[in-house]
Amino acid sequence: MFTAVLVLFLTALPTAGAAAAGGAQGEEVPHGPGFGARALQALIDGIQFGVIIAITAVGLSLIFGTIHLINFAHGELVTIGAVSAFFLNASPSGPGWHLIPAALAAVAFGALLGAAIDRGVWRPLRARGTGLINMFIVTIGLSLLLRHLVLVLYGTRPASYAQYDIQSAVELGPAGITPRDLTVTLLSVLTLLGVAALLQRTRTGTAIRAVSGNRDLAEASGIDVQRVVLVVWMLGGALAALGGVFLGLVEVVTWDMGFKLLLLMFAGVILGGLGSAYGAMAGSLVIGVVAQMSTLWFPVDLQYAWALLALIVVLLVRPQGILGRRERVG
Repeated sequence: MFTAVLVLFLTALPTAGAAAAGGAQGEEVPHGPGFGARALQALIDGIQFGVIIAITAVGLSLIFGTIHLINFAHGELVTIGAVSAFFLNASPSGPGWHLIPAALAAVAFGALLGAAIDRGVWRPLRARGTGLINMFIVTIGLSLLLRHLVLVLYGTRPASYAQYDIQSAVELGPAGITPRDLTVTLLSVLTLLGVAALLQRTRTGTAIRAVSGNRDLAEASGIDVQRVVLVVWMLGGALAALGGVFLGLVEVVTWDMGFKLLLLMFAGVILGGLGSAYGAMAGSLVIGVVAQMSTLWFPVDLQYAWALLALIVVLLVRPQGILGRRERVG
C-alpha cells in the first residue's frame, strides 16, 4: 500500500510543479464569462426565440379566434415554409436561388397552402356542420399526413441554408449576437408590428377583429365571414412559413421542426389569452425568455419544461391569460 501511495505522489508532482511555475510567472488562470454576462446572453437569445415563436403563434391564435378551431397541423406549415425555402435555396435539385427570394417564395407558398387547406378541407366541413371535436381530430390526421409527406420528400438529415451560415458575433457589452440573428430578431419584431397595424388600421383587420369578437353579429352587419376566414388562413400560413424560415436560419432545417415548436406555440397562445393576437405575441415572448433563461440553472434539455411550468403558474394566478378577457360561464 505504501508503494502505491508513493507512486501516486510522484505522479502528482509534475502537475503541482507546473502550477507553481505558472503562479511564479504571474500567469492568470482563464475564467469563463460571469453570471451577469451569461444572463444577458440568455436574455438576448430568449427574445430572439420568443419573437420567432410569436410569428408562428399569431396565425394559430387568429384561426382559433375566427372559427374556434385548435389547428394541430399548424406546426407542419412552419416546417413546409422552412423546407420550401431550403429547396429553392440550397437543395442540389433546386434552382439555387438566394435565400431572400427563396424566403419570399416560401411565404407566398405558405399563404396559398393555408388558403387551399381552408377551401379544400375546413370550409366543406363547416358547411356540413361538423363538430369542433371532430374537426380537431381531422387536424391531427392532417398533421400526420403533412409531416410524413415532408419526411418522404425531404428526408431525416438536418441541413442549413446556403447563405449567412457562419458569421462572427457582434459584441453587445459582455454578450454577443451575430448579424444574422440580429437581422432575424429585427425582422420578426417588424413583422409583428405589421400584423398589429393590419389588425388596427385596415378594414380587413377590423373585419377580422369583428369576426373574432362575435361571428354572428359580424355576419349580420354585412361582413363576408367566409372571406375573412380565408384571409385569416392565408395570413396564418404566411406567418407560419416565415417563422419556419427564420427558425431554420438560426438553427437547422429538419423534417419535424414545426412539430417540436407546436407545443411552445400553444403555450404562447394560452398564456397570452385564447383568441388574442396581441396576447399570443406577449405570451410567446415570455415563453421564449423563460426557456432560455432557465438554462442558467438547469440543463438545456429541460428548458421547454420550465417554460410550460411558467405557463401553469401564470394561469393559476390569471386563468384568462395575460391579455385575455374574463368570461362568464353559464
